[in-house]
Parts: sequence; C-alpha cells; structure tokens
Amino acid sequence: MSSKLFDLSGRRALVTGSSMGIGLALARGLAEAGATVVLNARNLPRLEQAAEALAAAGHQVQVAAFDVTDSAAVEAAVAELEAAGPIDILCNNAGVNLRGALEDMPDETWHTVIATNLHSAFYCARSVAKRMIPRGRGKIINTCSVMSMMGRATTGPYTATKGALGMLTKAMCADWARHNIQCNGIAPGFFSTELTAPLKANPQFNDWLCARTPAGRWGELPELMGAAVFLASDASSYINGHLLYVDGGMTSVV
Repeated sequence: MSSKLFDLSGRRALVTGSSMGIGLALARGLAEAGATVVLNARNLPRLEQAAEALAAAGHQVQVAAFDVTDSAAVEAAVAELEAAGPIDILCNNAGVNLRGALEDMPDETWHTVIATNLHSAFYCARSVAKRMIPRGRGKIINTCSVMSMMGRATTGPYTATKGALGMLTKAMCADWARHNIQCNGIAPGFFSTELTAPLKANPQFNDWLCARTPAGRWGELPELMGAAVFLASDASSYINGHLLYVDGGMTSVV
C-alpha cells in the first residue's frame, strides 16, 4: 500500500530548467517513479541530449524548448502541451545566480535574475494551474533554496527571488489548495553540480561549507529525487504551502 502512494505511473510532469543540474535530477527522479517527463530549457541541443539520456534508461520523455521568462511563450507552450494530455505535475526549477555587490549591481543583472527565478515561476504556475483547477487535482513544486531564509554576500538578487518564491509558494497554496492542488517547495542547500563546480574547487569555500553544514559535505543530486517524488505523489496529499529543506542540516544550526 505505501509504495503505491509514491507511484507516478500515468502522470505527466513539466520540469523547467531541466537540461542539466538540479532540474535534470528532479526530472530523472519523477521518471524513475513512473511519470512521463517534459524537459524544458532554451538550449534545444542540450535539452535533446538530456532527453536522450533519460530515454536510453527506459523513461518516457518529451522536450519543450521555450523561454519561461516570456509570458506569451509560456502560455502558448502550456496550451500545446495540454492539447496532448494534462500536465499533472509542474516543477518550477529554472533559475540563475548572477553574483555581485549590491551597491554595484547593474539594473540589467537585477532584472535578469528576478525574471528567471521569480517571474517564470508565476507565469508557468498561472498557466498550468488554470487548467488543473477544472480537473480538481495537481501538484506544483517550486525549487526554492536555503537562500529562501538566509542571505549571503554577493547573492542579493538570488536571495531576494528565492525568498519571494518561498512566499509565492504559500500564496499558491492559499489560492489553489481548495481545488486539490498541492503547492510546495524544495529548498536545496549546496549541491554538487556543473554550476557549483568552481565553488567546490575553491579550498576556502569548500572547507567553510563542510564545516558549516552538520552533514559535513556537499549534497549529491540523487539526494533531491526522493523529495521531488514525495511532493509530486499522493503521499503528500495533505501537505501544502510547505518548504522542504534538503540541506544536510544547514538551516537547523548556527
């Protein structure tokens, strides 16, 4: 009985920003639980490469290359995907971290991070949710961060968006829970990915992180899969507006 709670067979998941890193790991986890996954990014060759890898492992996978920061493009893409079948699960994962001191932050950098990390989640959730509502079911998972509750120098725009995304997750719950749509967030700590490789290779940062994190190490991408499957499955049917921190204990200690 308990295993059936986590079975995603027959369900379809759209995962934004999923050609690599955390997004691809989330998609892989959902696929391994039985879902058909729709990978999204703007880089079509990289997207197709990721899809080929999942398909080679025996998973059902599709690709949808569109710009999640473009409201009209999002609506058009979601409408096209829905014409072929419902989107049962949406993972808003697209994100970027452009670092710099706040006092020197160019407007363009600020707006790029806000659009990629926050506006995109709203556009995608709005488009998908209005189709989930008549069906009376759905799962929306937002990729938040330990930066949803903590700050770090040179990450001002990123921290602002992840904090806002955490609250947007709660707002989605407030509006859509009555329609049997569960809206939650996964908040990763520091994970070993292509994008964090320079930080991991920096001895000073690596030593700081391992000392700061109770687990004493970086997270590995497969360790995010279970959280995604849980929040996408029937096992989380009464969990809503929650941020699930997957951070090795970082946010639990000072």
